[in-house]
Amino acid sequence: MSDAREETTFFPIGEKPFRFACHKGVPCFTDCCADLSLILTPYDIVRLKNRLGLASGEFIDRYTEPKLDEAYRFPVIRLLMNEDERRSCPFVTPHGCTIYEDRPGACRIYPLGRAAMNLGGADQPAREKFFLVRESHCRGFEEEREWTAAEWMSSEGLDDYNAMNDQWLRILTSTRSLGSKADAERKLAMFYMASYNLDRFRDFVFKSPFLERFEVDADTRGRIASDDTALMLFAFDWLRFALFGEDTMKVRQ
Repeated sequence: MSDAREETTFFPIGEKPFRFACHKGVPCFTDCCADLSLILTPYDIVRLKNRLGLASGEFIDRYTEPKLDEAYRFPVIRLLMNEDERRSCPFVTPHGCTIYEDRPGACRIYPLGRAAMNLGGADQPAREKFFLVRESHCRGFEEEREWTAAEWMSSEGLDDYNAMNDQWLRILTSTRSLGSKADAERKLAMFYMASYNLDRFRDFVFKSPFLERFEVDADTRGRIASDDTALMLFAFDWLRFALFGEDTMKVRQ
């Protein structure tokens, strides 16, 4: 839990190992699961809403709130903290995280930070740099277990998260024009739906004239009808077409 006395320092680590472990025996266990401003990515939301058995819209209404962030021109949302003294995470208990296997990427990567570069090209892998995030309350750094950044990323199951999140970040951080003010407002609404409310986006694809206007082969239709990850990748292609005019969708002649 952060307070006015909290000190956070950042150290580039490169290939150097670092010591860290988090478990019930660490005195500060779950302290870092409170008073957070945790932005959720589309992949975070899919994993969480499926874990909880909720529709996308229901999860958004119950567990998130909009966040104004000057770093981005597109809307972002963050996890809604409980209204208790600690502002604790809604999924944490004294025994730990209740959705641990599907926890957000930002929780998985801690105590590392990741800077992804070269996000401009969708077909180019991002270059990565890692740094250690040391908060003064955290006692996990006193543990004996040593890791490299690569070992930590692998142990925390971050490959799928990074692969999906990097594709979305290419859209989120783009500086390409959205056109006129009216066009921009419409495109921002489209970005919100396709990024966060995947169930509504599926209805948009299958219950509107979408498939009459765009060529989508039968195999793709079958996958996006039932597979949220496939639908998310399809949504990213749609956003690149709808927002920036990229050649990612085939318009019917």
